[in-house]
Amino acid sequence: NMEKLNGFSPDRNILCLFDVDGTLTPPREKIDQQLDEFLQTLRGKVKIGIVGGSDYSKIAEQLGDNVIHKFDYVFAENGTVQYKDGKLVSKHAIQNQIGEELLQDLINFCLSYMGLIKLPKKRGTFIEFRNGMLNISPIGRNCTKEERMEFSEIDKREKIKEKFVAALKEKFAGKGLQFTKGGLISFDIFPEGWDKTLCLDLLEREGLNTIYFFGNETSDGGNDYEIFNDPRTIGFTVSSPNDTARRCQELFFSTPPREC
Repeated sequence: NMEKLNGFSPDRNILCLFDVDGTLTPPREKIDQQLDEFLQTLRGKVKIGIVGGSDYSKIAEQLGDNVIHKFDYVFAENGTVQYKDGKLVSKHAIQNQIGEELLQDLINFCLSYMGLIKLPKKRGTFIEFRNGMLNISPIGRNCTKEERMEFSEIDKREKIKEKFVAALKEKFAGKGLQFTKGGLISFDIFPEGWDKTLCLDLLEREGLNTIYFFGNETSDGGNDYEIFNDPRTIGFTVSSPNDTARRCQELFFSTPPREC
């Protein structure tokens, strides 16, 4: 059915689901106004949603305070915090899933491990406790943009985060935990299955025909990897917010025919 293929299906039973950092915005930055407007145009044809690793307040900083009204679905913290049609649907808490004892073992291990890392600078918030995950940052999340870039360069050379995750995987093998390589300065620890595919459990019940997923961290270890490869989605790897807009333009708005 060509009509469906071009996204002209009038009942909006196609969903475009977007990662946030690197897909709709530069990492941790605000969305470009043009892309913001384009997404609302796209919403006239299909449903749109986001699934970000960050917590809700960070996503709102990047996409606007009215983010839950701009998207049909908003999934924060990999989908452990779920909004539909502007309303909170559900929240899952990591402590209920893994229990206080394992949680404390994890926190203690991370604190003692980070106590042995020597860096040019350290700032605050080394462990951020979120609903669905622990976010671990050896430099501390309160660092400036410059300090962030400096750490990222050191990390490329010395593989600080990679070695840290390897140590955690060894220490907590068989405990039902998953680890991502995370962003520039941090990585996430969460219960198995609490990656971005978590939001598909809710979406499966929504009677959608197709879910297109757009993300930039789709290779193994990236936090879009599982949802990108899930049979319930049609995955697209994008390299930037511009690339995301271009892909959607091609998919849902007829592009002029190429020159012969």
